[in-house]
Amino acid sequence: MNEPLDDIINDTNDQQMPLVQHLIELRNRLIRVLIVVLVVFLGLFYFANDIYTLVSAPLQDLLPENSTMIATDVASPFLAPFKLTLFIAIFIAMPFALYQIWSFIAPALYQNEKRLAVPLLASSILLFYAGIAFAYFVVFPLIFGFFTSVAPEGVTVMTDINSYLNFVLKLFFAFGLAFEIPIAAIILITTGVISAEALTKKRPYIIVFCFVFGMLLTPPDVLSQSLLAIPMWMLFEVGVFFGKLLSKDKKEDNTEEAQ
Repeated sequence: MNEPLDDIINDTNDQQMPLVQHLIELRNRLIRVLIVVLVVFLGLFYFANDIYTLVSAPLQDLLPENSTMIATDVASPFLAPFKLTLFIAIFIAMPFALYQIWSFIAPALYQNEKRLAVPLLASSILLFYAGIAFAYFVVFPLIFGFFTSVAPEGVTVMTDINSYLNFVLKLFFAFGLAFEIPIAAIILITTGVISAEALTKKRPYIIVFCFVFGMLLTPPDVLSQSLLAIPMWMLFEVGVFFGKLLSKDKKEDNTEEAQ
């Protein structure tokens, strides 16, 4: 009676070991990511105030004469640059974090999946940074110019530094996420979840979703909403286009292998 029980225990331990090893590997990779973020943060912290000045430039350049940004909380002059520097460190370390994720899941992928995953991973990083750059260089000057120009007479625009930081981080995340739409469309098409033709037929719903998404993640004005929704729609079309090409190539490869 003891031998079967011992065999069951040994089999259970053999099954659990790979899971434990995977968890240990995942923990180690997360620790590496945290270390890299910490190192980048410590390297940037000395320049925290300069970084905040750079990020706030789109608004400060448009403030009325003799108007400045203000700090309404006692700790804001320290915490706002600190928080911004931490987020910048995370953004800079993002490629390394995604590489660690890729290294963790790559052994479970087939060779053809790896060939597709590597360019998609690189493209997702570039598109995320492109979304942030688009927000900073295109969107911010437009919406801040609009907001400062419509202030009622007698009202001086003096934005709190912490409120401004929360606002721009929200937009950075929104545009960075929105620029990932082509990657999502390509993955859906190439994995067979949905065809390019079916996605094309759902275009009206996609357009409505883009404007609803823009409304939820941007200030309550039509300009900000449109500046997010229209690029999202165009990026969706780009994703469908490349998804068609990749799915067509995949079908041709499968046909050649079958022959």
